[in-house]
Amino acid sequence: MNPTPTAKATRMLRSAAQRFIAVLKRKVLFRYRLVLITLVALAVGIGVGSVWGPAGWFPPSSTILTVLAGGLLLKRKSLAFLLAVVAAVLLFVASRLDVGQVGPGLLVTIGVTAVLSYLLSGVRERLGVQGLSGEMMLLDLRDRLRHQGRLPELPEGWGRTAVLRQAGGSSFGGDFVVSILRGNRLDIAVVDVSGKGVDAGTRALMLSGAFSGLIGAVPARDFLAHCNDYLMRNSGGEGFVTAVHLSVDTDTGEYQVASAGHPPALHYDGGAGSWSATDAKGVVLGVIPEMTYGFVEGRLRPGDAIMLCTDGLIETPGEDLDAGIDRLLGTADILVTQGFATGAGEVVDTLSKDKNDDCALVVLWRS
Repeated sequence: MNPTPTAKATRMLRSAAQRFIAVLKRKVLFRYRLVLITLVALAVGIGVGSVWGPAGWFPPSSTILTVLAGGLLLKRKSLAFLLAVVAAVLLFVASRLDVGQVGPGLLVTIGVTAVLSYLLSGVRERLGVQGLSGEMMLLDLRDRLRHQGRLPELPEGWGRTAVLRQAGGSSFGGDFVVSILRGNRLDIAVVDVSGKGVDAGTRALMLSGAFSGLIGAVPARDFLAHCNDYLMRNSGGEGFVTAVHLSVDTDTGEYQVASAGHPPALHYDGGAGSWSATDAKGVVLGVIPEMTYGFVEGRLRPGDAIMLCTDGLIETPGEDLDAGIDRLLGTADILVTQGFATGAGEVVDTLSKDKNDDCALVVLWRS
């Protein structure tokens, strides 16, 4: 018995509906189909409520909330489908109600929001994260960077402190500290990536992990050379890096300082009660291949200290760098009067005032 025309039409409609749903599942809904269905239902519900619901309870402008949620939670294909639904809902509401309720101002606002949401969704899709996962990853990376900057616990008779401030109050910056204590040998490196704030923060996140591994894996005298080799292979012309490396024998107090285009380390002589700059010099990292870096040697006696800092504390546009170093030497007396542990923060506050640059200060002392 041949099927009736009605049965044929029913089968064709069912088959088309099944193919349409399969396409949605495969290309639009994907793994976020539940979120998409929920937001579509909300948008449709707002449209229905605007037309037939209680007056004032379902304003058409509330569809903007679904657009914002879609930009945060959906991929671009799913978001495009949601935006089409929102547009259809607004057209439906405009055809049923006074056109003033869906006027040009509302359409422009939702249109701008839709564009921004689509761009936001594209960025998150490129990162492979949706929702707040990207922000959580950044927070985790920030915490890891801060953890790597913590100085190790030292033997009795030694003290240390580190202060890092980022430009503009950002959580990320181009200055970081790596350190390790192996037996009686303490190694500290203060690094300054070219740039400031968030722009330099991404490179600092990458380099902090690499330099942290190198400082514990290579001889102290070769650390800066290995860092330079790493940058020559991997920097891709993104800019230079300055660094100062301090290696201290905690039994004898003897130390070596090497510098790669970095402000000099300052040695406090407790007997004389004065600060002096060390003479360690070298070419910045990531510019010239196969560089070697010489050490300047010294000794920390009881009552002595050594200070490492980045150029954010001494550099002022239009001013000679030596003037900044002199200002740092004068301000460093705060460390002596207030104590090395408590005075470091005030030194940074004093020297970084009215400056928009990353700053780092490390002080090591022997009591």
